[in-house]
Amino acid sequence: MGERTMRAVAVRGGRGTADDLHLAELPLPTPGPGQILIRVAAAGVNRPDLLQRAGLYPPPPGAPETLGLEVAGEVAAVGEGAARWREGDRVTALLGGGGYAEYAVADARHALPVPDGLDAVRAAGLPETVFTVWANVFEAARLEPGETLLVHGATSGIGATAIAMAGAHDARVIGTSRGADKARQAEALGADLSLDSSTGDWAQAVRDSGGADVILDMVGGAFTAEGIGCLKPGGRLVLIAFQAGASAELDLRRIMTHRLTVTGSTLRPRHADEKARLAAEIERVVWPWIASGRVRIPVWTTLPLERAGDAHRLLEEGRHVGKVVLVP
Repeated sequence: MGERTMRAVAVRGGRGTADDLHLAELPLPTPGPGQILIRVAAAGVNRPDLLQRAGLYPPPPGAPETLGLEVAGEVAAVGEGAARWREGDRVTALLGGGGYAEYAVADARHALPVPDGLDAVRAAGLPETVFTVWANVFEAARLEPGETLLVHGATSGIGATAIAMAGAHDARVIGTSRGADKARQAEALGADLSLDSSTGDWAQAVRDSGGADVILDMVGGAFTAEGIGCLKPGGRLVLIAFQAGASAELDLRRIMTHRLTVTGSTLRPRHADEKARLAAEIERVVWPWIASGRVRIPVWTTLPLERAGDAHRLLEEGRHVGKVVLVP
């Protein structure tokens, strides 16, 4: 690395497969007003990164073209107006992009102190998943203690985070996963009821257990349609991905008669002020859960930057439980 350059992961041709990820030498970024420069110790890998790599999820205006939505490390430089932070502070941050690198710029308001007792690897897996679960399960769907949350894709990074945060909130959790091994792993993560969605009728099993108040749906397609039939009166379904398809035929009569709410969201395009508001709420409510050990997000494996392609293949195969993390 040159004096004013850094190593970062780029995509050959701008879009492609996991094989097209490679290390490149890029200019070292400089923090602008309200920003901090982070010396990256670890970077979380997320499914939106796979979509961006394939050309299906472009970065928002002003964000780096390179991949990576969450990092942990030390503050290397502070821009004007980012008064909270000092050089050397240990932080984890939500990014618009550029996290697969040795350095990354973050909005200072989207950075949080690394919780006590966590190393950089575990801290790097927090922002994207915790922000997503908080915004959708706790704010949009208003999960209350004593209610039941149904999580599809229960062993993913988002799924493991949702199980942990709902448990800390004293909610009951039902998880669905593909395969008996994954179902057992979801139970080990803390799901009160863990179902293998590849066999039998998972929706009937949810209804037999009393139904769900909230559904966090990362699958879409038929899962969304069947989920409508699992909701209790006044239930809420939040859609954040659609790995099984972007279309579903919904029972509108049930939505009306059971007063159901169906909504969805994405995190990355939200306004910077909105992300700052989310960060403040997460630091107030969720950070104490993490510091006390009530919320733990498992890390499946760590890989060096030059093996970013292998990290993407792991997510594509779906064998991981929890987070996959890159380390420069």
